[in-house]
Amino acid sequence: MPVFDNHGIRGGVWTGQLRGMPRPARVCVTCMGEVIAEAALADDADGVHQVRVDLPGSLISDGVVTLVLVADQGGSGDPVGADAIHLHHQTLVTGKPLDQDLMAELSALRAEMELLKREFRRFVLDARG
Repeated sequence: MPVFDNHGIRGGVWTGQLRGMPRPARVCVTCMGEVIAEAALADDADGVHQVRVDLPGSLISDGVVTLVLVADQGGSGDPVGADAIHLHHQTLVTGKPLDQDLMAELSALRAEMELLKREFRRFVLDARG
């Protein structure tokens, strides 16, 4: 089972370590189901993958944004594939505090629902074929 050790976001760069799985074809960050950034991976000798994602400045605005880090077999520029593995999610809250806890949870639920919808659609297509 893959494990992502989150090192946090500093200066617009999200870093961490991915272990427990072979190097994925792609690791990317999604927001509301859309790919917004792709990670750079560097392999350590012990099979740990260093993950670095430069987040776009357009994410920074008042409100709550949930970023979802996924690994899949897609190529650069492709939408997230049905085989995507959820690695971690990160919530960004900026601007005026608006019931931050509730808004952050709602944003996280929306991101999770996007993943569930995609998996359900894949399941239905597989069941028909």
